[in-house]
Amino acid sequence: YIFYTDWAWTPFVVFSISQSTMLVVGAIYYMLFTGVPGTATYYATIMTIYTWVAKGAWFALGYPYDFVVVPVWIPSAMLLDLAYWATRRNKHAAILIGGVLVGMSLPLFNMINLLLVADPLEMAFKYPRPTLPPYMTPIEPQVGKFYNSP
Repeated sequence: YIFYTDWAWTPFVVFSISQSTMLVVGAIYYMLFTGVPGTATYYATIMTIYTWVAKGAWFALGYPYDFVVVPVWIPSAMLLDLAYWATRRNKHAAILIGGVLVGMSLPLFNMINLLLVADPLEMAFKYPRPTLPPYMTPIEPQVGKFYNSP
């Protein structure tokens, strides 16, 4: 039920997909043109620290501490660096294998990470987004009315 909470789903999509794409594209580009391994882990560490700062900013605005979920980039980035090291003679294999490893592992790590958020459904209703999606719109109970009543 964790993904029914709109604010938990948003960081999962934003960070898992867009940031993992940035991690893979940036790191592979840098590694292929400089030949320096370990770059993805460096990028992931910087993005993790950046998210800690963003988390602190939201907390300062009065939101609960676990309102922003810090994504788990570093293990996936280490897999990417390992794939690059193992396939350094074949650049296409580095992109393909490294991209698949990150694409498969990063969302998994983040789903496990989201399970640690305290009572997400309560938080979602306490701190709703400006526009609620239809599944979170409160429905008033229709007690004592006929089924076809307007």
